[in-house]
Amino acid sequence: MKNEFNLFQVLTPKVSTFYIKEGSTIRQAIEKFAFHKFSVIPIIKDNGEYLSTISEGDVLRYIANVNNFDISMSEATPVEDIEKYRPYVAIGIDATFDELYALSLTQNFIPVVDDRNMFIGIVKRRDVFIYLKTLCSKSID
Repeated sequence: MKNEFNLFQVLTPKVSTFYIKEGSTIRQAIEKFAFHKFSVIPIIKDNGEYLSTISEGDVLRYIANVNNFDISMSEATPVEDIEKYRPYVAIGIDATFDELYALSLTQNFIPVVDDRNMFIGIVKRRDVFIYLKTLCSKSID
């Protein structure tokens, strides 16, 4: 019997995912990075649509490239104003395992969206590998 992949098997739903909203400031992003110990966080529009991601590196590059950057600027600059060095590609809920696996090679997590680009959660690279291990274990048994 062929194993059919269902993305919900590896999805961390939005309710269990940390993200920031469009319009959040650099300071809010830094606080989220520090508190949750993440290096990349999804950015979501107010209506729930996936916008992009922001990384610690994006923030550091922004700070380094702004002349006379001071802490007050971090409280006034929205995260969407920061250039993204390597934006994370989102996949649809109907994505194949091959598509998911390919993205997991270059992204720590893969944002998942519905057919209206609404953010529904993420798939962590770790969960892709756990899924693969489970498949391998089943094929050995």
